[in-house]
Amino acid sequence: MSWLYNGTEFTQNNIPEKAVGFVYHMSVILNGNTYAYIGKKNFFANVKKPIGKKALALVTDKRLKKYTRELKPNFENYYSSNQQLKEAHKAGCKIKREILVICYSATELTYQEVKHQFKYEVLEKEGFLNGNILGKFYKTK
Repeated sequence: MSWLYNGTEFTQNNIPEKAVGFVYHMSVILNGNTYAYIGKKNFFANVKKPIGKKALALVTDKRLKKYTRELKPNFENYYSSNQQLKEAHKAGCKIKREILVICYSATELTYQEVKHQFKYEVLEKEGFLNGNILGKFYKTK
């Protein structure tokens, strides 16, 4: 399944200008029970791309970096950092992927993720797969 935002399909072409990432809600049905996960994802990954041999030979200052940075979209095939959701995807289960909010800075992205995790009570409710919030607040067993 593709990403949904406000009820419509969301692709790389729909990314607003200067948007950094989004907060998402994923849900899957396993063994008759519905499980959900709330997290955040950047639209683009900062990938180091090595400079070719010819371009490197033209560089006079050897202290310069030997790579360039390239932004690549990496959200379309993303199925969470949660291990259970990854395994469910590999097993062929249908996972509903929904974008809750689009963010325009890294700070806003983290804030919105934490806000939604507390709002949905991901640590208190049984149906959520989130194990912690910010690595500071954990599920009690």
